Amino acid sequence: MLAVLLVCAAPVIASYFTYYVVRPDGRRNYGELIQPQRPVPNLATAALDGATGQLPALKGQWLLVSVAGGACDALCQQHLYLQRQLRESVGKEKERVDWIWLVTDAAPLPAELSAALQKATVLRVDGAALAQWIEPAAGHALDEHLYLVDPMGNWMMRFPAGMDAAGAAKAKRDLERLLRASSSWDEAGRPGQPG
Repeated sequence: MLAVLLVCAAPVIASYFTYYVVRPDGRRNYGELIQPQRPVPNLATAALDGATGQLPALKGQWLLVSVAGGACDALCQQHLYLQRQLRESVGKEKERVDWIWLVTDAAPLPAELSAALQKATVLRVDGAALAQWIEPAAGHALDEHLYLVDPMGNWMMRFPAGMDAAGAAKAKRDLERLLRASSSWDEAGRPGQPG
């Protein structure tokens, strides 16, 4: 009789164990993983001081990327703020993360943003060519998302459009998980440059 009772109780015990201990859905990402990952293209860039370069020069760091025109509307400014906050929120790991603003036109940047962009990398790129590498979710524009690029230069995650402070907290968890998982092979700084 005890064996029959154990056989009947086993599925109930297993379900409680799975729900309260294993939690199979507890590792869900806030950002959308990009499959397959897309390697950084060899796009020409121009820094604000006029220096030219290539987009692959950004490899070697985790990159939080926003895309917008130089006029930088309210959404653009919110993304720049969230990028800075996300980078700062990872504490000592922040040296492994760069925040990048890719400007897709020749419009002058608002003067009031210059102080806030001191730690950002701001580069002008060809917007049409950039759209061949990163793309928005269906029904959204390129400038509505934040994008994450791994240190090998692969675009690997897109955060949802309309991200607010609550969404940024979830994005931070994704970023922390990735930084933790890559800590054995990723170091602060780019190869050949002081960290």
